Amino acid sequence: MASKYIFSNRDHKFIIKEWLDGRKILSLKRFQDYLSIEDVDGILDQSLKVCREVVAPTNDDGDTIGAIFKDGKVTVPPSFHKAFKFIQENGWGASNSDVDGEGALPEILNQAVREFIIGANPSLSPYVGLCGGIASVIKAFGSPEQIALFTPKMFEGVWEGTMCLTEPGGGSDVGDMTTKAYVTDNPLIYKLKGTKCFITGGDHDLTDNIIHLVLARVAGAAPGTKGLSLFIVPKIWVNEDGSLGESNDVATVGIEHKMGLKGSSTAVLSFGDEGQCRGILLGSAPDEKGFGQGMAQMFMMINGSRLDTGHSALAVATVAYNNAVHYARERIQGRPIHNPKGDRVPIIQHEDIRRMLLTQKATLEAMRAMIFKGYYYQDLIVFGDDPADVNKAKRSIEVITPLVKAYCSDQGWLMITEAIQVFGGYGFTEEYPVARQARDVKIYSIWEGTNFIQSMDLVGRKWNLDKGNIFKEWLMEIATFVQANQNHDTFAREFEVLGKALLAYQELLGTVLGYFKENIRLVPLYSTRILRITAELYGGYLLIQQAIVALEKLKQGDDEKDFYNGKIQTAKFYLLNIVPDIMATVKVIKEGDTSAIDIPEGAF
Repeated sequence: MASKYIFSNRDHKFIIKEWLDGRKILSLKRFQDYLSIEDVDGILDQSLKVCREVVAPTNDDGDTIGAIFKDGKVTVPPSFHKAFKFIQENGWGASNSDVDGEGALPEILNQAVREFIIGANPSLSPYVGLCGGIASVIKAFGSPEQIALFTPKMFEGVWEGTMCLTEPGGGSDVGDMTTKAYVTDNPLIYKLKGTKCFITGGDHDLTDNIIHLVLARVAGAAPGTKGLSLFIVPKIWVNEDGSLGESNDVATVGIEHKMGLKGSSTAVLSFGDEGQCRGILLGSAPDEKGFGQGMAQMFMMINGSRLDTGHSALAVATVAYNNAVHYARERIQGRPIHNPKGDRVPIIQHEDIRRMLLTQKATLEAMRAMIFKGYYYQDLIVFGDDPADVNKAKRSIEVITPLVKAYCSDQGWLMITEAIQVFGGYGFTEEYPVARQARDVKIYSIWEGTNFIQSMDLVGRKWNLDKGNIFKEWLMEIATFVQANQNHDTFAREFEVLGKALLAYQELLGTVLGYFKENIRLVPLYSTRILRITAELYGGYLLIQQAIVALEKLKQGDDEKDFYNGKIQTAKFYLLNIVPDIMATVKVIKEGDTSAIDIPEGAF
């Protein structure tokens, strides 16, 4: 097996320094004393070097050795330990999740680093990210004592963390969970009893302790999601002085045997088999109606994790694309169709190979554009100085979160299939890395709420937030940009297509509103397709923005002509080859075909 880590940070530099207003983020009070726009290249170059030299060499071990469950304990490959420790100790990991942490990077930079880490070893990256994410939830909702007891070692990467939601047989039906919490003499400490499954990083030997955040229902609380509370459940009990005590009755039942991400343990955990599992309540006990705070607390992390999940798919698919480009440049096969008697040529000169490669490049760059828009908004929401900026960011990120999670994870899988096709038969073998990347990437469309759930969140909730005004503002932003550039000297054709796509999409809104009233089953039937074309509209809008920046750079005589010409041709391809899918899909949805509903079950 041969993993080959091929990654570039040039697009990230373009996004932060030339397209998004990275200078604005770095000038916020939170960062202005120790970061500037001049630091961006050094940070991105150094972190990519770390990923090449420290993280990427561990990737094969993740797939060949994997996480091993034996005698009730889980171990990960020995090479993971060194890489994990290096990342955490050198400031590339959990410390960046601490909103008050000294020297922490803004998300637009931190997430670029995270993309390099995921691409280098997607099995290792969840361990790196979990401790900071879980610590952030405790810091946001915990008491001063809880924050002091748990978060410092988690932000240091000395202790790990998990989020425990899913239960056997429960799937996405969070409200049906059966894990119970029982009061004790201490009003903050409960006894927990239940089983959780599909827990990423649920057990391993990278750290001395794992701090689980467990959703459970206090005995007597309301049914459904409203009755859930969130509990801090250490694997090893933490004494008041911060020292480790006895085992906390958290047992690892087993780990999943997975298609990919084999070095990332996905555990089944049993809480309270001996009746001694203690959980510390986060926030307040259920109120007089039996309503707990667990779901609201959990969603602080879930919403960020949805951006991160789409981003993970991008990282893995980018490595596959880069390998496909490298292979296509070296693989000599066939002769040009316009010169059949000529010499054999590298396959990158063949038309269909170029189509496959540009499909990947355009889609991946559209994905990265919307992802980093999301992280830009996150920085403004958490650290912004201008209330108008913060409000705009909060409203915009509501719309794009399901797009990033679902579109990017769906397309990550599809783009890797294109990379495999570039390799031909070799792509189907494990001697080349793209087969493994296909296995690794697929889970992201399932993590953090399946992509159908994201699509229903878009059409059932995001379209209607603030009486529909948030989504109207989002569409108006695109419409205003199209109107201002419809006679663009270079991109008039592309803006014409984008304008037609926008009009078709606006017509779709009325059609779907009618389905809500007349035949609601049509809404879930078409919702995933609606999300896809929403993302394609947004991707086209963002890429043509980038193309305009690139065109100005070329006019200024910039030396990186290939890079900027690539940006222009990428945008043209996406607008003229992918965005027209919006019009075709709108036509299908307006037809309202019900054959998938009408077909008898026995006919499948």
